Amino acid sequence: MATSFSATKVLQPLPLNSTRSAEKPLLCQSLKGSSSFLGSSSHKLSLKKTFYPHQSQRRSNNAVVAVSDVVKEKKSKSKSSSSNLLITKEEGLVLYEDMVLGRAFEDMCAQMYYRGKMFGFVHLYNGQEAVSTGFIKLLKKEDSVVSTYRDHVHALSKGVPARQVMSELFGKTTGCCRGQGGSMHMFSKEHNVLGGFAFIGEGIPVATGAAFTSKYRREVLKEADCDHVTLAFFGDGTCNNGQFYECLNMAALWKLPIIFVVENNLWAIGMSHLRSTSDPEIWKKGPAFGMPGVHVDGMDVLKVREVAMEAVGRARRGEGPTLVECETYRFRGHSLADPDELRDPAEKNHYATRDPITALKKYMFENNLVNEAELKAIDKKIDELVEESVEFADASPVPARNQLLENVFADPRGFGIGPDGRYRCEDPKFTEGTAQV
Repeated sequence: MATSFSATKVLQPLPLNSTRSAEKPLLCQSLKGSSSFLGSSSHKLSLKKTFYPHQSQRRSNNAVVAVSDVVKEKKSKSKSSSSNLLITKEEGLVLYEDMVLGRAFEDMCAQMYYRGKMFGFVHLYNGQEAVSTGFIKLLKKEDSVVSTYRDHVHALSKGVPARQVMSELFGKTTGCCRGQGGSMHMFSKEHNVLGGFAFIGEGIPVATGAAFTSKYRREVLKEADCDHVTLAFFGDGTCNNGQFYECLNMAALWKLPIIFVVENNLWAIGMSHLRSTSDPEIWKKGPAFGMPGVHVDGMDVLKVREVAMEAVGRARRGEGPTLVECETYRFRGHSLADPDELRDPAEKNHYATRDPITALKKYMFENNLVNEAELKAIDKKIDELVEESVEFADASPVPARNQLLENVFADPRGFGIGPDGRYRCEDPKFTEGTAQV
């Protein structure tokens, strides 16, 4: 099996006793040459072509630096292996089913939104499925995921039932947050989905805290079997915010078991990533804080999975955090309220040809891992599952009005606790001069 970071660009932190110089360049190229995704001249979003044409010759001479000795061991094993397949049939079917579930679910959300079944902003994940599936399907139940406002598919990949996610979108009591979270705030204690966050950057400190909890339990409370890791998902626009840098610093300082996953879909709402960031190669920010930075083609679930296996493994082994930039693309507007008129149609068409689900199907067919009937059976299963989730959500009750203030104040009845430690609503004078509550 190919090594995790071998098909990517990897930037390693400098040793503490070294200095930067032209003789010791930091950028590490792929063993297989530059990525045709980020570095290609075939489309106008080539970062190298746009920003670094004068460096192309110098970069081509840079040596590859392995991320760890584990990678080197995997290389030698893969060379002696009789098979070069990246996945088994069983693994491929799991990946395919999860990606199809994410796509079908989001397509159904669009239908329900336009029928008036959902309210507020709804941000869909179409096109980015390889990132969620490639990372989350490697996790254990005890591992944590922290998401953004584009969180439906992250929750599904982590195991939250489709009917619970759909009910939450419908604002029903059977939702994973009892209808109080909605589209941008998926949460499940059972599945360790620690929330979607509407404001960019909000979730990164929460994820860093979750990773600190894992390390504290293992090293201070001596829970030897606590090797839990945390994934923090966020977009390219977030990487210009302060929380991002503060948490990179803290995670590296304490060697926390966390992977920072940048879902770089090239657009922060209507702002092109290339116009908003001084150095658009986000992955290069990792070594500045003492952690590896990796760039991977986020439209290829097998490449994402390779990188994720090594990054998650590093975290479990206590080797600290990793920053992974997954260059991907969303097939719909920023939200369902966005007419998506700012992006060039040619750009959208280019990425549509790189559909991650189609790419996985092609790989499995070419390597005789599956047949058409097996994939059609999965498609049918997912269609029925999504239809059932809609029926369940539609038939579920709406929350009672007295649920409105729950989970807001320390007093579950919503009126707070007085200085004497008693619930304010138990004070006979609480409603004096006011309408009866």
